[in-house]
Amino acid sequence: MPAARLYPIFAQLSGREVLVVGGGTVAVRKVSALLEAGAKVTVGAPAFAGELENWAKNGEISLIFGKFSEHWLDGQWLVIAATSDTAANAAVATTAQQQRIWCNVVDDAELSSFQVPAVVDRSPLVVAISSSGAAPVLARLVREKIERLLDPSLGALAALAERWRGRIRGRLADLGLRRRFLERLFQGRVADLVRCGQTGAAEAALAYELERAALASPQGSVVLVGAGPGDAGLLTLKGLRALNEADVILHDRLVSTEVLALARRDAERIEVGKEAGQHHTTQDGIHRLMLQHARAGKRVVRLKGGDPFVFGRGGEELEFLHAHGVAFEVVPGVTAALACAAYAGIPLTHRDHAQSVRFVTAHCKASVDTLDWQALAAERQTVAVYMGVAAVARVCERLVASGRAASTPVALIENGSRAQQRVVLGDLASLPQLAAAHAAQSPALLIIGEVAALASSLSWFGAEPLTSPPDAMQLPYAA
Repeated sequence: MPAARLYPIFAQLSGREVLVVGGGTVAVRKVSALLEAGAKVTVGAPAFAGELENWAKNGEISLIFGKFSEHWLDGQWLVIAATSDTAANAAVATTAQQQRIWCNVVDDAELSSFQVPAVVDRSPLVVAISSSGAAPVLARLVREKIERLLDPSLGALAALAERWRGRIRGRLADLGLRRRFLERLFQGRVADLVRCGQTGAAEAALAYELERAALASPQGSVVLVGAGPGDAGLLTLKGLRALNEADVILHDRLVSTEVLALARRDAERIEVGKEAGQHHTTQDGIHRLMLQHARAGKRVVRLKGGDPFVFGRGGEELEFLHAHGVAFEVVPGVTAALACAAYAGIPLTHRDHAQSVRFVTAHCKASVDTLDWQALAAERQTVAVYMGVAAVARVCERLVASGRAASTPVALIENGSRAQQRVVLGDLASLPQLAAAHAAQSPALLIIGEVAALASSLSWFGAEPLTSPPDAMQLPYAA
C-alpha cells in the first residue's frame, strides 16, 4: 500500500509540553531538536544517556524514571516514542491516539500520526522534506541536495524581511504590489548586500527601494506560456517562473493538473477552455479577461496547452494586447507533435523515411476542407495532424484519394506524455476502424508517414501500442 499523503505543517512548540519516551542516543537527537524549538521537554525511560542527565541537571528538561505509563501523557501536546522496544512504542502510540495527542514513533510510519521531516535550516527560513515515512534515506539525500543550493545568507535575509515586515505592509497595502516588491527584494541588490555581510547598507537599500515602490503605479502585463502537452516535466524553467509570479492564470482545458499544481497557491485560476463543438469561453471573452486583469495591475499568465504559437491562437491574443497597449511576453512550450511523437518512440524525421514535417489542424470540417491534400499526400514526409481524432476517417480518406498509399503507417497518440497515454497503430486503411474500436478521444494527435511504424519497436513510455481491435486482442490465437 502506498504511503498516505501527509499535510505539511510547522508546529509552534515554544513553551509547550512535549514527551519523549526513551533514553538512548535517538532520544538525545530528538530532545536536542525540541529544545531548539523552545519546547518544555519531559523524557521518560528506565535509564538515560549521559547527555540527557546533564540537561536535566541544568534544568533544561525533566526526567521520569521507569517504564511507560499512560499518565505520562497528561498535559502533553505531542509525544515521540524513541525506544528500541517495539511493544513499548506501540503502547505509546495507542495511548496517544486514544487521548488525541500527536505521536511520532521513530522508524515506524504506520504507528505514527505525524512524521519528523529532514530539515534544511536557514532560520527563520526552514525547509522540511518528507517521504511520508516511505523512504527516510531518500528524504535525507534530497535534503543534502537542497543544502548545497541554498546560500547560508538566506537566514539573515529572511530576518531582515521580518524586521521590516510592518513598514512594508504599511507602505504597500496592495497585496500584488507588496508581493512583487518582496520578490525583487529577495533577488536584487538588497540580497546581494546581505550575502556580503553589509547589513547596514542592505537596510539603507531596502528603505530606498520601498519608497520607490510606494510611489510607483501598478503596471499589469500578460505572459503567454506554453504548458506542453501534459507532462509537467516538459514545462520550461521560464514558464515555471512565470507561473510562480502570476496573480491570475487563464488556462486552457487541456492544461494538466500537474502543471497547474506548480503555480503559486494563491494565484487566481480561471479555466477558459475550448473544445470541439463547445466553447466554455469565447476568444473575445478571453481577450476581455486578459485586458481586465492587466489593467487592474495584475500579472496575468495565459497558460496554453502545447505551444502558444502552434495552433494556439497566440498571435491573435498578442495582436489584441498590442492594440490595447498591454505589455506582454511569450514563453514557448513543447508543442504536441514534438512531445507526443517522442513519447511514442516516433522520430518525426528520419533519413530513410522522411525529410520534412508538416503540422496541420483538423478540428472541424471547415479546416479539413481548406487543407492542400495533394501536398500532404506527397511521399517521404511526416504529417502531424492536431485535434484530428474526430476527423480521423476524413483525413485518412482524403490522403488516400489524393494519392498516398493506403498502407502508409499511421499512429494515433491519445493523451500523449501523460500517465494515461495510449498509442493506436495502423495504416490509412485500418486506422479509422481501430480508433473507433478503441473509443479514441481527444486530446489526440495523428502522425502519418513511414516513421509512425517505428513506434512498434521504439515505444518506451506507457503501455505497449495497440495494433488490433479489442476483441481480437482478447483471442490468444487471433489471425
